[in-house]
Amino acid sequence: MSLPLSEFNSVSNEVINLTGQGPAVAVVQLVSKLNVADNLREAALLIQRASLQGARLVMLPESFAVFGDPQMVSHGAASAIPKRGLRLWLSQQAKANNVWLIGGTIPCQQGIRDFKKVRSACFVYDHEGEEVARYDKIHMFDVDIADSHGSYRESDTFEAGDELVVVDTPVGKVGLTICYDLRFAEIHAKLVDLGAQIIVNGAAFTKTTGQAHWHTLLRARAIETQCYVLAASHGGQHDHRQTFGHSMIIDPWGEILAELAEGPGIAVAQVNLNHLQAIRTAFPLQSQRRLK
Repeated sequence: MSLPLSEFNSVSNEVINLTGQGPAVAVVQLVSKLNVADNLREAALLIQRASLQGARLVMLPESFAVFGDPQMVSHGAASAIPKRGLRLWLSQQAKANNVWLIGGTIPCQQGIRDFKKVRSACFVYDHEGEEVARYDKIHMFDVDIADSHGSYRESDTFEAGDELVVVDTPVGKVGLTICYDLRFAEIHAKLVDLGAQIIVNGAAFTKTTGQAHWHTLLRARAIETQCYVLAASHGGQHDHRQTFGHSMIIDPWGEILAELAEGPGIAVAQVNLNHLQAIRTAFPLQSQRRLK
């Protein structure tokens, strides 16, 4: 469904860097609340906006639709079947906007072992709306932080995945990660072993941890893997917590090509695989690794 141009007035953040070569990609930043319908409306608006800017691949943040909803398990049950619930919505958005869509995460009970929990699942759809890949978040955010929320225990609600995924797309081979996965360098190295040229991270980093580590971790992952990194996060005050924002696109040299601040919006830049290969040729890190 096409949204009227007047609807775009509600979105103030847009960072576009299309001065290079290669296909355009976009990351979407949100400040999702408890109302799923409102979250979907805002996400649809930004996906369309990214498409109009020429993006061929669009990345949504973690928990873009269901953010802190106490009915997490029921949402997960509704998405247990392909082209049902939020999976149907993602498929429709990809096809309507003629983009490859990386769906951040949605709760999903397909393949679950403990039916009191859900998987934090990242689904990928091609430009015709076909579901082509799924990655389930491996690392659970079970930590204590000095913020208003205090204690985070994702494992109380979510069941961890155990398989890495790289998907072939028109813009390159994409390795999928989610939020807390960012802190574990070893899985990023393994994604490169599987052929990744681009690594995406759908996130909801807290403001406290984001201020401390977000930029450092993302740039480090880009430099050490020699991959483009697409990071789509939330950025602002939610019903029950505050997130850091600063969704961005980084090149394999660690240069930030496009970055948002806080609030909903999009960042768009280009992926140049010739540039990536030139960096890997000049610095052949993968062949020089001594410990694997």
